[in-house]
Amino acid sequence: MMSNILKLSSFVICILLAGCQKQIKPAIVPPPAAKVVTEVGLPVIGGVEPVYFMPMRTPFAARIDTGAEISSIDVEELTPFERDGEKWVSFVMRHAQNGERKVFEKRVVRRVLIRRINKNERRYVVMMDIKIGNELVNTEFTLADREKFEFQALIGRNVLNSRFVVDPAIDNTLH
Repeated sequence: MMSNILKLSSFVICILLAGCQKQIKPAIVPPPAAKVVTEVGLPVIGGVEPVYFMPMRTPFAARIDTGAEISSIDVEELTPFERDGEKWVSFVMRHAQNGERKVFEKRVVRRVLIRRINKNERRYVVMMDIKIGNELVNTEFTLADREKFEFQALIGRNVLNSRFVVDPAIDNTLH
C-alpha cells in the first residue's frame, strides 16, 4: 500500500517538475461556431462559409447574405439554347483559387430582374445542387458575372431560411 502511494507521489512530482521546465503558452481557441445551436435547433454560421457545388470537389468561399432573396454564382461562357422546346443554358464554373472547372447544362427556371445602383440586369435562374455544412440542398441560383466581386458565390435567404442562423461577426464555421 505504501509502495503505491510512493509511486503515485513520485509520478505527480515528475509531472509538476516537467510542467515547470516547459513554458506552455495558453492558446485562445473559441468554440467552433457551427456547433452552436440556437433555441430552435438551427446551427449558427458566419458571414463567409464554404459551399460545394456538386459535383465539384473544391468548396467555394461564399458570402452569406441575409439581404439577398436568391443565391447567385459566378459563371463564364454562358450560352442559352433550346432543348425539347424548353429554354436551357450552358455555363462554366471555374474555381478562382485552384482553376477547377466544370461545364454545366441546366434548364432555365425563369429570368429575374436584378436591381443595381448603376444599372439593372436580367439573369437566368437555374436549380443547383449544393452542400453547405451537412445540408444537401437543391435550390435556385441566378447566373452572374461576379468577377468584380470578392466572392464567387452568394448565399441568400432561399438557402438560409429554416436551415441556419447567421452571425456576421464570425466566418468559416462549417467544414
